[in-house]
Amino acid sequence: MKKLILASNNKKKIEEIKGILEDLNLEIKSLKDEGINIEVEEDGKTFKENSFKKANEIKEYLLKKGEKDFVVMADDSGLEVDYLNGEPGVYSARYAGEHGNDDKNNKKLLKELEGVEDKDRGARFVCHITLINDLGKSTDFAGTVNGRIIKELNGKGGFGYDPLFFNEEINKTFGEATKEEKNKVSHRGKALKILKEEIQKVL
Repeated sequence: MKKLILASNNKKKIEEIKGILEDLNLEIKSLKDEGINIEVEEDGKTFKENSFKKANEIKEYLLKKGEKDFVVMADDSGLEVDYLNGEPGVYSARYAGEHGNDDKNNKKLLKELEGVEDKDRGARFVCHITLINDLGKSTDFAGTVNGRIIKELNGKGGFGYDPLFFNEEINKTFGEATKEEKNKVSHRGKALKILKEEIQKVL
């Protein structure tokens, strides 16, 4: 069975991806599972640049270790808010300055949108995924989901900006949604659906 290594240290994201890909005939491993302690600097200007950089750096590391017959998957995802001209965008995870601090990021977003009417709070989640195999063959997938930013946190599920992101299709925030509801409509769910159909190209 070929190994699929997820180039991430975000536990909730890894759990979400494993859940969506569980029916594939792949051994799905996180960086932690593989004993890889690398934080790739996300200094790209686009989600695509960041996801490729992450996947490629992990691929190079594994090759130096003598590994073969593997595929690395990396994703870069974020929130784009219309009123903020697409911010926080590629800086979503470190919007308030500290990487991965959901509480601070959400507080900053709410502050930036203080006094903004509902009709002007449109937003989208974007996910860009890169798959690269041990031979250097890569392919990309993207998914987006539209919604709006509500005025206070609602729901304790998900992660990141999920409790502030209201989606009309499920009529609730991603923080209120079940895993199944979120995966059906989310940016990552859509990108992974395409990936499942196309993954044979790099296996």
